[in-house]
Amino acid sequence: MTIADIKKTAETKMAKSIESFKGELQKIRTGRAHPGILDQVSVDYYGSMVPISQVANVSLLDARTISVQPWEKGMGAKIEKAIRESDLGLNPASQGDLIRVPMPALTEERRRDLTKVVRNAGEDAKVAVRNLRRDANEQLKKLLKDKLATEDEERRSQDEVQKLTDRTIGEIDRLVQGKEADILAV
Repeated sequence: MTIADIKKTAETKMAKSIESFKGELQKIRTGRAHPGILDQVSVDYYGSMVPISQVANVSLLDARTISVQPWEKGMGAKIEKAIRESDLGLNPASQGDLIRVPMPALTEERRRDLTKVVRNAGEDAKVAVRNLRRDANEQLKKLLKDKLATEDEERRSQDEVQKLTDRTIGEIDRLVQGKEADILAV
């Protein structure tokens, strides 16, 4: 493995960490409705658990209501039950074939709790990025030890990995601040 490979691998994995963190943030609900909130809810479809998006059309009716339109007649009750039993605190209501999922307003205490959850998720993402930095640095040191790189190349590469880490952590901080602003707004 060359220095360029190590840096490219670290960059790719850090980008994946940010994407994973963005996915985590989508699961944390604000006062607004977002179809992605139901992504982690699975429903029993002929004996196998599948995401709701694979058995129904999930969209927004308005800023505070998600609509779920099952593709098959018999799935409505199962989807409604799956949403109700999820840990999202949502209470769906059927209207014929359409399932309406209103987003309850957040209390001030719940908002503070959610900001703590966001900060903890941010810290977890930063730890993952720092672990990737450590792994890249160890690989660079191994190249130096095996005499496949000079000390100057190794030191320069470690500086570049550190700059990449700083940029990635800065992006995570921006995402955390944006999500906190979303939660506390309204």
